[in-house]
Amino acid sequence: MRISSFVSFLGFILLIAGTFSPLLRPFGLFSWDVYALNKPYGIVILIVAIIGILGTLLQQHPVTKVTAYVSLVLVVLLYVAAVCKVNTSFSFIPFKGISAGLTHLIKFKWGWLVLFAGAITALAGVLSNRPPVVVTPQINV
Repeated sequence: MRISSFVSFLGFILLIAGTFSPLLRPFGLFSWDVYALNKPYGIVILIVAIIGILGTLLQQHPVTKVTAYVSLVLVVLLYVAAVCKVNTSFSFIPFKGISAGLTHLIKFKWGWLVLFAGAITALAGVLSNRPPVVVTPQINV
């Protein structure tokens, strides 16, 4: 296994670990992972990571490249959706001060770093997987 393939493999493993790590902590009571936020979306991220691992192990570079890009897009979309959900979760309260106070009680946790690190590491491994350039010297006689 080449170094770049190992980096992609490590990125997909981090992506799987990130789906089980805490992402949000509402009111300091409990932690939510990807599956507590949106179970079908979490399963899609898990399947993409598994396909990426299989593509890496079976040396299918186009499959690995597509799954690395898709995993980054999925993580970014999940983050945007979580930010929008947190900011609008108490919009039904007519008092803006109380709504903002309750919104600040929902904290983002360290699992986002693991998810983004996994997706970016997988993408870095794919992008560094280019074949070496061979330069042949020309001799002028």
